[in-house]
Formats: sequence, C-alpha cells, structure tokens
Amino acid sequence: MNIFITGGLGILGSSILKKISKKKNKIIVYDRKKNLKKFLKIKNKNMKFIAGNLTNKKLMSDTIKKYNINAIFHLGAQTQVLNALKDPYQTYLINLISTIKLLEIIKKINKSIVFIYSSSDKAYGEATKKSYLENHPLNSIYPYDVSKSTSDLIVQSYSKTFGLKAGIIRSANIYGPHDRNTKRIVPETVINLLNKKKIIIRSSGKLKRDYIFVDDVADAYILSFKKLLKSKKNLLIYNVGSKYNLSVLKLVKKIAKLLKIKKNFLKIANNSKKEIKNQRLNYNKIKKELKWRPKTSLDSGLKKTIEWYKKNLSEFKV
Repeated sequence: MNIFITGGLGILGSSILKKISKKKNKIIVYDRKKNLKKFLKIKNKNMKFIAGNLTNKKLMSDTIKKYNINAIFHLGAQTQVLNALKDPYQTYLINLISTIKLLEIIKKINKSIVFIYSSSDKAYGEATKKSYLENHPLNSIYPYDVSKSTSDLIVQSYSKTFGLKAGIIRSANIYGPHDRNTKRIVPETVINLLNKKKIIIRSSGKLKRDYIFVDDVADAYILSFKKLLKSKKNLLIYNVGSKYNLSVLKLVKKIAKLLKIKKNFLKIANNSKKEIKNQRLNYNKIKKELKWRPKTSLDSGLKKTIEWYKKNLSEFKV
C-alpha cells in the first residue's frame, strides 16, 4: 500500500514506521523540515520524506495525488498542553484545521482512502465515572483537549456523512524511545535526572493518568487499520489504555528509583491548574474485538526508555 504519515518522526510515528516498513509498503513521511536529519538515519528505499507544515493543504493534496495514497495516518499535532494554554489559536490551527483539510482532500480526491486519526484520552475531559468507555461524551474544556475532541467529532462527522473509512484511536499517555518532546513528563524527568538536575513538577503532582509504552500503542494502530480494511463499517473507535494508572508524582519517583536516585531531586511548583485531574481508559472493546492488550510492563518500558536517552543524551540540551 501507499501510506501517508503526518508527524511520522515523532515518538508514535517512529514506532509505527518501524513496524509497517517491514512490509512492502511505499511510505511517505510528512514532517517538519527540521526533522530531515532524523529521517536520513532511516535507511529504507521504500520511504520518502516530504518537508511541510500541517497547515499547507496544497502540498498535502499534491503529495497524496502524486503518490496515489491508499491510507493516511494523521499523527502530527501540537501536543503540548501548556503551549495550548499560551497560544490556543495556533493549537486549533494545527490540530483542528489540519484534520479538516486532510478530510477534505480525501473527500475530493478519493473517498476510499483509509484515514486513521490520533485522538487522545484528553478528548473526554474530566472523568465523571471510574473510566471512559468509547461512547462516553467528549466533554473537554481546555484548549489542547478541545482541539482533540473537536477533531475527533469532525472525523466522525465526515465518516458518517460522506462515507469515509475512518479509525479513531483515543490513547493514554504514551512514553518510550524517540520522544524528543522534552516538556513531556517522562523525557523531561529522565533527561534532567541523567544530567543530575532537579525535576520541577508544574502541577500539584496528584494528576492521575494511564501510561502506556509506545510499541504497544503502535500495535493497536496497526491492528485497527487492518480491521478497518476488512470491515464493512466505515467508522471504528477504540480506547488504547493500560493498567498503569498513577499520579505524576509517583511516576517521577519510579523513574528516580530506576535510576537509583534517592533524594533531593524534586520540586513541586504547582503553577498549572488548568489540567484534567483524573483520567482512566476502559479498553475492553479493543481487547475483545482485536485481541489487543498492552504487553509491556511499566518498569520494563521505563528501563527501555531510560537506556535510549542514555545513548542519545547528547541530543538534548538542558
């Protein structure tokens, strides 16, 4: 197949690329120009890099036409909660409008193109029950969360209204190798501790999330994609979560323990109050329908992540 992946060099994209490039697929990686060096390290004749922004509809459209794309994995986004609070307009422009543009391109060029959208547990908003089911209302409030829930709903709308084949993955907090977003809790903690610097937790430290290793999430995406290809249904939605639901504070302390750091490594700033307090995904649906379940324990995933940062620490300035 000819596959177009936005944000293909991010943490999730890197894992998906590794898995689907083993097959005879032609893969077009659409990412920012600054990531070209990362792509050049990947030696695969079936991959091509296109440098572009998610707001460039013409370039995306021309690329999808030129390479006769059969499937799109839309992973690219502005992913930072704090950046979204500072600049909601830019977040909506990137996350929401880019999704609409891609759906319009599919509608115009070829409605049989399969579209996989990277949503988030944040799309649900604050948990009102023990855990979210896929039919739980999307009641988000804050800018990043709303950018995900509105995009999610728009994908559903295009699928139901225009008959587009679409899959939506609402994933828990992803961690693992190749995450160069140093403002996320796992990379920031690992990098700072490896550099013998303190961790500053911007929230109360009590915010609870599911944490899931990136390769497990990539498996869920690929299984959902294969299911969609064979299914008579045009729309599939899955929660992708884990049994590891813990507070930011507990996660940071776990990473410190794995690095054998015992004291004086932590400061709680508590200067971010506009975040969801509790989130937990019920992922029984994907377990039942696709026989998927997370395989990687939290300790094992964190150890793999720490080893990757140790090997690549020179890339990250603190």
